[in-house]
Amino acid sequence: MRILVQKFGGSSVAKAELRQQVVSKIIAAKKQGYSLVVVVSAIGRKGDPYATDTLLSLAEKDNLELNSREKDLLMSCGEIISGVVLTGTIQKAGCKSICLSGYQAGIQTDNNYGDARILTINNERIMQLLKEDYIVVVTGFQGATHEGEITTLGRGGSDTTASALGVTLDAEAIEIYTDVDGVKTADPRIVSDAKTLDKVTYEEVCQLAYEGAKVIHPRAVEIAAQKSIPLKIKCTFTDDEGTLVINGEYQTIEQSCRNLNDKIITGITHISNIAQIKVPINSEDEAKASARVFKSLAEAGISIDFINAGVKELIFTVKEDLVDKACKILNSLSFEPQVKLGCAKVAVVGAGMTGKPGVMASVVDALAEENISILQSADSHTTIWCLVDQEVMEKAICALHRKFCL
Repeated sequence: MRILVQKFGGSSVAKAELRQQVVSKIIAAKKQGYSLVVVVSAIGRKGDPYATDTLLSLAEKDNLELNSREKDLLMSCGEIISGVVLTGTIQKAGCKSICLSGYQAGIQTDNNYGDARILTINNERIMQLLKEDYIVVVTGFQGATHEGEITTLGRGGSDTTASALGVTLDAEAIEIYTDVDGVKTADPRIVSDAKTLDKVTYEEVCQLAYEGAKVIHPRAVEIAAQKSIPLKIKCTFTDDEGTLVINGEYQTIEQSCRNLNDKIITGITHISNIAQIKVPINSEDEAKASARVFKSLAEAGISIDFINAGVKELIFTVKEDLVDKACKILNSLSFEPQVKLGCAKVAVVGAGMTGKPGVMASVVDALAEENISILQSADSHTTIWCLVDQEVMEKAICALHRKFCL
């Protein structure tokens, strides 16, 4: 049995005419001999009647104090509505189809409401339905605990559902359909000549996603990579090939000698609305002082980034909306933080930079040519990060895009 998992985002199923395009993609794959599992997100985006954020606003409007269990029940409704409507559309087109909630599809999670992790998937029911020639529509973004309590998987959870099902079903591929035609070398709203990448590695697209690219959730990539199942990121509204996400040593069907790592840089991405915090350390035991800072922020649920732990100073970044909370904690520890608002992180990503001298020099050179100061920097074997003033973020992205001839 050749199994294909297709996932369609909220914008793809928002209107009747768009759902017809979705069904045409599904039927085309069916005609190619695939047994299909289709994962759907909630219809539309915030403001649309059945979008997840719209459902949550029902409670917020009346100032209801829902606990996390009830919130997950409410948020799971959007995908159920979407799944049922799409199933009906497939049936109307003349194909057997059935809709399963995450719970009915056998997706078991932990009890971390709002950001649950998938523990196991019992795929017996799905496999039986596929043998009976059903197109199985599964509601994304959700599962259930061992006790049957409904949970949601956090933002981007439908991507995670698709990848997890693809792995447990030994799918031939996982197709993620969205409203863009694949992974770009940069945000096309900033770089007008940004190109669609035909192939990237799991690691590259994971880094791009973690650093701001919105095309796929990084957790979904990590799951698919466990079994090296190819991911295809495609546009619902075109017939473009999109971007293929695979292992670095992958070769094309034509047995091309071209390796994915033959290019140094794959893409440029960014995260805005970041604040830099400097914490002077005046005590004699800097290590204990640093530990107190990091532990206290972690216990408050504040994620920090760009960490530089010096002898007399700690430097790190947080999201701007967490600055006040972070400063209150630091003040309570008798520290006097210095805050710089209006920062942005620009990331240069590419598996080809591993062991390649001169990449950082090129990054610094590109930004210096535009008189852009680097506030902080960090690197790994696939990524170089630079913190810059947000007012020059777009100029920095364009400069790096040009420098590496993307």
